[in-house]
Amino acid sequence: MNDTSLVRPLKVVGQRPIRPDGADKVTGRANFGADQALPGMLTGRIKRSPHAHARIVDIDTAAARALPGVKAVVTAADFAQLGSESIEQGESAGTLGHVSANCMAREKVLYVGHAVAAVAATSPEIAEEALRRIEVRYELLPHVIDVEAAMAPDAPLLHEDLFTTGMTPSPTAPSNVAAKTVIGRGDPAKGFAEADLVLERRYVTAAVHQGYIEPHACVASAGADGQHQIWCSSQGHFAVRAMCAKILGLRLQDIRVTPAEIGGGFGGKTTVYLEPVALALSLKCGRPVRLVMSRDEVFQASGPTSASVIEARIGATRDGRITAAELTMKYQAGAYPGSAIGAGCMAALACYAIENVSIVGYDVVSNRAKVAAYRAPGAPMAAFAVESCLDELAQQLGLDPIDLRLANAVKPGMKAVYGPTFREIAFVETLEAIKAHPHYRAPLGPHQGRGVACGFWFNIGGESSAAVHVDADGGATVVSSNPDIGGSRASMAMMAAETLGLPIERVRATVADTASIGYSDLTGGSRVTFATGMAVVQAAQKVVDDLRRRAALTWDCPIEQVEWRDGTAACTDPAKEERPLTLAELAARSARTGGPISAEVSLNAQGAGPGFGVHLCDLEIDPETGRSTVLRYTAAQDVGRAIHPSYVEGQIQGGVAQGVGWALNEAYLYDASGTLENPGFLDYRMPVASDLPMIETILIETAPNKRHPFGAKGVGEVPIVPPLAAVANAVTRVIGVRLTELPLSPPRVLEAIDAASGKA
Repeated sequence: MNDTSLVRPLKVVGQRPIRPDGADKVTGRANFGADQALPGMLTGRIKRSPHAHARIVDIDTAAARALPGVKAVVTAADFAQLGSESIEQGESAGTLGHVSANCMAREKVLYVGHAVAAVAATSPEIAEEALRRIEVRYELLPHVIDVEAAMAPDAPLLHEDLFTTGMTPSPTAPSNVAAKTVIGRGDPAKGFAEADLVLERRYVTAAVHQGYIEPHACVASAGADGQHQIWCSSQGHFAVRAMCAKILGLRLQDIRVTPAEIGGGFGGKTTVYLEPVALALSLKCGRPVRLVMSRDEVFQASGPTSASVIEARIGATRDGRITAAELTMKYQAGAYPGSAIGAGCMAALACYAIENVSIVGYDVVSNRAKVAAYRAPGAPMAAFAVESCLDELAQQLGLDPIDLRLANAVKPGMKAVYGPTFREIAFVETLEAIKAHPHYRAPLGPHQGRGVACGFWFNIGGESSAAVHVDADGGATVVSSNPDIGGSRASMAMMAAETLGLPIERVRATVADTASIGYSDLTGGSRVTFATGMAVVQAAQKVVDDLRRRAALTWDCPIEQVEWRDGTAACTDPAKEERPLTLAELAARSARTGGPISAEVSLNAQGAGPGFGVHLCDLEIDPETGRSTVLRYTAAQDVGRAIHPSYVEGQIQGGVAQGVGWALNEAYLYDASGTLENPGFLDYRMPVASDLPMIETILIETAPNKRHPFGAKGVGEVPIVPPLAAVANAVTRVIGVRLTELPLSPPRVLEAIDAASGKA
């Protein structure tokens, strides 16, 4: 890697070219998961459980199979019986057996909406009638929804074979606690003894959905030649291939997965729900099958993020030095183990240099849909607890909330609570940027308050592949291996253009299917611009080296005497006086110098730089209704180097919008039977444009990541981490009451106002 790229002037990286997918998306030409249409294609539908917890006694599909127009029916009996082999799903992990059982219930249903059978028919109407004709007999079982209730010794047991991992000695009885995670250092008891003020608080957050507009959708076509194809809306088509192969007992080489455009994912499309079912149906009838979730199904049967309960205890001296912190974090995983409790524990206190720390986390199953990743999985809930505690500490100690954080901020060279040593980080600079911003000193009016909060995400690297092909006319095509969910085609093209010395208009980027490019991990964890971008740059550099070789061959000189400057090969031997050769000229004569000019790179990228964010929120509360209106919002983030600043700003603004919704309105609501009461955007209240101000962003680029050729860090996760606490801290400053349970809905805020004024 050439570190000079971190300091030399750049011509493409850092600019704001037009997004390559924009025209197709605004004109409706883009093909999403449900847009694939094949000859003879059938409509698939899934029958789902009406019960939160029940044993499946019998499934009678005879009447459905006999219905004219029904071509296939499948149940769990058509899936392979899988065990405890683990598989990654975003920032959490699960077993293949659980993934399979989540796609199609085996023996028991564990939540309302759990799939029990599926049909493929010649029309939607026939498919719906077939579902009605499938008779399922259940033995009803008691259910449990809330995380702490699920942890109780007498709670209904979801899995008779689930024993808590991470405990010593190992438990001998099964429970709903799937795993215990412990992180710590120092001596918390000693630290608390040194504190002048110790706060103990309990924080509660609700399960919330990622809110993507496009529902889960796929088309599967089983080929007579044994080659099966899937088109789907997914954040990882290689993961889809792997899970489908295992669940259906197929070989990887027999499945080809093509990623469609994705209408939002945010972590919620990192696993499979429909794809194995659609392929199983197609295998039975030999015709293509399309499955698309309704909005109700999306909410009931795909993964939101965890609900949580966090008990926090933090101590500090009078001058604001944090001496100790203890957290007990309980995350609801849904029907199967695999919440993001590990990531939450890692991120919880990562912003601060605290010597004495104890963090204990619990992954807990309950009768809800299995959770999925959601931007910085596990971190927003943890930050809500920690940053709310710090805000209260600052209030009670009479300190500026940013000064308190500056006094305890991690710096380069310090060791993170979860282990690694921080290198190129700019948390202090991010705090200082917010403190110096005019927003921080702007006056507030009646019933208005200001909250500040910080957030962290470690970011990841991982396995990626990419190829760069030079066209005969001197342009280039970049082939990457990750679905584009946040602008990666633009950033891949820009990094390739910078390396090749081409204008961005001469570089096209595309995402290949699983048979056309090497393996890549999921699009998630803010890894793509870092890891896949590294593969793109290395492939482009290989092309440059090949171009230099071809120029040297043309000039009959050593390759060491050929430099690549701004898309042109130049001979450094003054005796030769050769005219520079452009990339287009070298491409035109490629057949005479070795054939097509192309390179592919596969790698396992290490050294993803962590990111930090500091958010500032002003809001106003109507004292008569309790309604909060966000008036102004500023977000500063340590971004390393912004490859495409507009996309980076958009990531930050999007994370803020989602976090504000999480803080103020969003929540899964269940009735006494365990049925979700608000499975749709009408009743599940997400913020829309009129609910938010323009969100100002500050990109901090003082600490580029030296492990990346252009200094990039992941930016997509951090922005959703601070808003929960920033909003809650602002609410506290208005009403004078510390609310510790989200969402801060108007009824909840009004109740607190009335209680404080003696009206309640």
